[in-house]
Amino acid sequence: MSHNIRTLAARALAPLLQNKGSLTTKFTAIERHCPADDRALLRELCYGTLRFYPQLNKILSRLQNHPFKHRDTDVRALALVGLYQIQHTRIPAHAAIYETVEACKELKKSNAVKLLNAILRRFQREQADIIAPLSSDEVYRYNHPEWMIAKLKNNWPEHWQAILAANNEQAPLTLRVNRRSSSREEFQQQLDPIVASEQTQYSAHGLRLAHSVNVELLPGYQTGAFSVQDEAAQLAAELLDLQPGQNVLDACAAPGGKLSHILEAEPRLGRVEAVELESKRAERISENLARLRLHATLHIGDAAEQAWWDGTEYDRILLDAPCSATGVIRKNPDIKYLRKGEDIHALAQIQADILQNCWAMLKPGGKLLYATCSIFPQENERQIQRFIRHNTDAQHLPIEAEWGLERAFGRQLFPQKDGHDGFYYALLEKTE
Repeated sequence: MSHNIRTLAARALAPLLQNKGSLTTKFTAIERHCPADDRALLRELCYGTLRFYPQLNKILSRLQNHPFKHRDTDVRALALVGLYQIQHTRIPAHAAIYETVEACKELKKSNAVKLLNAILRRFQREQADIIAPLSSDEVYRYNHPEWMIAKLKNNWPEHWQAILAANNEQAPLTLRVNRRSSSREEFQQQLDPIVASEQTQYSAHGLRLAHSVNVELLPGYQTGAFSVQDEAAQLAAELLDLQPGQNVLDACAAPGGKLSHILEAEPRLGRVEAVELESKRAERISENLARLRLHATLHIGDAAEQAWWDGTEYDRILLDAPCSATGVIRKNPDIKYLRKGEDIHALAQIQADILQNCWAMLKPGGKLLYATCSIFPQENERQIQRFIRHNTDAQHLPIEAEWGLERAFGRQLFPQKDGHDGFYYALLEKTE
């Protein structure tokens, strides 16, 4: 396969532009064909292009008389990659254009070479004039799809602009120190010669790195000294109020970050089980637990059904529900392109089904922590409000904390520049 980085970027992005797969999946498959020294650039081109897709797509529309045909989606991807380089990177424009046009030749799209070259060179020459009329366009200005801007304005009239601004940033790399291996302070000292870090404000075990690094090369990676996990996700284990001997379920558990944190937080638990729908994602859980020298019983199954369950009730359930992932756009910028407004209602129904099913597995007196990485109330506080209305044995337990925004039900975190992701937590107790 070609080693032209722009060619590889186009091959990773083109399926997404046809609504096939996710960036994480496509990038992982393509990255294998990229020389190690060029992988950082490949990541920058793929993730950066999608981070600024709403803006770049508006620009591309102004540079074209006719949109690209479906069969030329790879050329469209190249055009977006080229525009991204010119507008958002330090790569000299002439070099970016040359390499991007060469990639078009490698894709055997000789009929599109002149068009692509003309589009990119025109943008290089007339950038200010092309962008000026877009200043009043909200999609361009805020770099988000129209439906998302409107929904955030409606849901969070005092916070929507800050949320959108944070979403356009790159997320910092945050680690969770394995308390079984060392204290946070001890591990931070081990990191100091390699990368600077700061202690997270709300999680007692988090370290936020000053810049991204290959975590596999950090001390203690192979022996499970730490995990990669955002600060907001690190809050779950403490909220569960884990006690020795308790039976615990992690529903929708992949990739296993919160599950491993539960096991680290209370080593004397009783049965610890996890359920995950997709076998490939379940493999990631097993790999993560093995690296951390931890163990849990893993079920491949649907958390909205009980076929995998043996009937033993749980003292604690963590339900990290499938959601729109609108709180983690910084890490998954393809959400700006792939997520549609109509998805939210469908996801809310899936969440409701899983929540109702998991509730039946909870002991009287037990606690269920409902979590999402969404910033939409429909998936969060309204979901919990509706659930409590229909389940008289469900009691909402207010979460007293310094983080997030207190709601009538649960607490909402918004993505923070240089800080944590967007997240939601609500704690429920089953009355006896």
